[in-house]
Amino acid sequence: MTRALSYALLLGIVGAALVHIAVLLLVPTFTDRDAWARLAERGEPFRFVAVSGSDAFARGANPFLRAVACRFSIEEGMVHIRASGTVPLWTAAIFDRSGQNIYSLNDRTTPSGELDIVVASPPQIIELRKEIPEEFDTSVFVGLETGEGIAVIRAALLDDSWSDLVSDFLDQAECVPLG
Repeated sequence: MTRALSYALLLGIVGAALVHIAVLLLVPTFTDRDAWARLAERGEPFRFVAVSGSDAFARGANPFLRAVACRFSIEEGMVHIRASGTVPLWTAAIFDRSGQNIYSLNDRTTPSGELDIVVASPPQIIELRKEIPEEFDTSVFVGLETGEGIAVIRAALLDDSWSDLVSDFLDQAECVPLG
């Protein structure tokens, strides 16, 4: 009798633990306070806005990084994301609407060292690659299966002497629809 009770108790504890873990993992899927919603409150699509440590894309934020994020849609055409300037380090990431990282790169992995990304659907990229316009010669092409996404750019702020350059780099970043 005690053995059966022990098994039942153990099974109940393990079952409860699995249910709790599943609920915790599913919370971001069902919440309406996701990163997309928070960015929508701050600005229009195709505009970069500053993000901080409390934002989903800056969680566990490094105090030596500054970040901006832009919501965009490729349903009516491609999106061109670019920024130029001299900063110690920049990184860029493309996320889909649900926050899944689709592509990441940094200043060391691009052909020119400049931030120049074209986000499009796979069929749009195929058409574009047939005859690449000169303005996209050094662009990195990112295929996005879903219609909406988020671009996040981070720049390193090694010390206060870099503050103006990092601010200028992030302030002039563009997220332009190519319709």
